[in-house]
Amino acid sequence: MRKISIWQVAVFAVLLTITITAGIISSLTLASMMPLGKYHEIVVVFNALLLIYLFALIVFRLFLAAFPLRVGEIPENSQQEFIYHVYLLFYLILFYPILRSGFVPVPIMRLLYLGLGAKLGDNTYSSGIILDAQFVEIGRNSIVGQYALLVPHVIEGKKLAHYPIVMGNNVTIGAGATVLSGVTIGDGAIVSTGAVVTKGSNIGPGEIWGGVPAKRIGSTLQSPPLSP
Repeated sequence: MRKISIWQVAVFAVLLTITITAGIISSLTLASMMPLGKYHEIVVVFNALLLIYLFALIVFRLFLAAFPLRVGEIPENSQQEFIYHVYLLFYLILFYPILRSGFVPVPIMRLLYLGLGAKLGDNTYSSGIILDAQFVEIGRNSIVGQYALLVPHVIEGKKLAHYPIVMGNNVTIGAGATVLSGVTIGDGAIVSTGAVVTKGSNIGPGEIWGGVPAKRIGSTLQSPPLSP
């Protein structure tokens, strides 16, 4: 695992300061415009927290728009490594506590994942955890089950890389399953509860995969009837 430098921490600290300042000022401004009575302090604090996270998403996306984090391996001491560590600090300090909390309603988590850059089709939701959301694409009418984990990154010793996870429509990821980097999953496929889909696996349309490591164990597609 690579060490985060003081300069990367400093850049993140500046961005975090901007985020917190904008959230607090916006909350106080809104509070001054509404008669809140005895609930004034509670509303100010609650609004400030919501607005801080809203501004955090905006600042995070603007940072990545200016300094994109690319697919593939990240060389040591490179500009991509610098960008990655600032990006990682956003997740460690701000986003992971929410993603792993389990108390945020699933429809709101969808909005958060979209804000983080995930590509989610219509009527697709996750009650699991999507790491590195910008490297995940899921089609329509799909579900990521409770405590499932999508991991588009590779961290092996000093090796660091991102490879997208791409899923089709009507895909089901069972509760507690893990899908690792570079995996593609076709339309209508199912990953069984607790399965671990290893890096670079290709799950075809309608296939059912299960086990550790996951392998094809069936199909949702009916075979054509045998000729008499």
